Amino acid sequence: MSTMTDKLNNSLLVIIIDTNPVWWGKKGVTDEQLSLSHCVDSVIVLANSHLMLTHRNKLAVIAAHTDHCEFLYPLPESSNKRLVKLPDDGQYELFSQVESQLKSQIKQLIAADKEKMDEMYELMEGPSDSLLAGAMCKALCYIHRLEKECPIGETLSARMLVIKGSEDCPSQYMNFMNAVFTAQKQNIVIDACILDAESGLLQQACDITGGVYLKIPQPMGLLQYLIWVFLPDPSTRSKLALPPRAQVDYRAACFCHRNLIDIGYVCSVCLSIYCTFSPICSTCQTTFKILGPQKILKKKKKI
Repeated sequence: MSTMTDKLNNSLLVIIIDTNPVWWGKKGVTDEQLSLSHCVDSVIVLANSHLMLTHRNKLAVIAAHTDHCEFLYPLPESSNKRLVKLPDDGQYELFSQVESQLKSQIKQLIAADKEKMDEMYELMEGPSDSLLAGAMCKALCYIHRLEKECPIGETLSARMLVIKGSEDCPSQYMNFMNAVFTAQKQNIVIDACILDAESGLLQQACDITGGVYLKIPQPMGLLQYLIWVFLPDPSTRSKLALPPRAQVDYRAACFCHRNLIDIGYVCSVCLSIYCTFSPICSTCQTTFKILGPQKILKKKKKI
């Protein structure tokens, strides 16, 4: 029997979607042509399933774009009133709200980038990575705010799910690892669902925070993998037969050439990593003293 001292546990799921227009616009990225609309539909089903488990569950969805990141759900109250949609017959009102907000925000995001995207498709140029570190930092701030607003007698257990298709960006390494260690300190689990190339950064993030890293073998089965692997809470995953953990590559990327290195030079001030020695740190502009060879003192002859 529960007592008055028992605390109600609220589960928050923050989903970060990679909306890089260059990656989604490429033809033949995957063998079965996974589209952004199909990915969004799968995320909507996952979100509604999470909310359906218990009325105390909470949800947030963030889009990681090429040069910025923004919330898709929930929206501020002023914006939310303009997107009010009457639910279809037999559809739960909250499910209808999640679906309408996600689809409308994705459409606005794509429409705002239409001219830029057309140029990228023609030239096949543009950034091939997404602002993933910024989206994770925004998610951490949102989680911290909800923890502060949590009523007395209730607790909040939060986790992140990153759905990523674009390439890793070594220039985000420092910000990314800061976000990962902050999540570890706050007991926030980071999960990763990879659509294309392997991600060494997310492998480290999942291993450090105790999350699940999965590169889906069949892109068109995205919904099945999301429901099977990422819907259960971390507390119940030990009872399920989940994919085995992949071997994690803990090599760091150097700040000069963005290459993964085994041995390098580390700045003692800002902890920047370089593959070759440099007398001046390019990140914090610290100048290091170079010690020359010591002079050999001649022994005095005894008279």
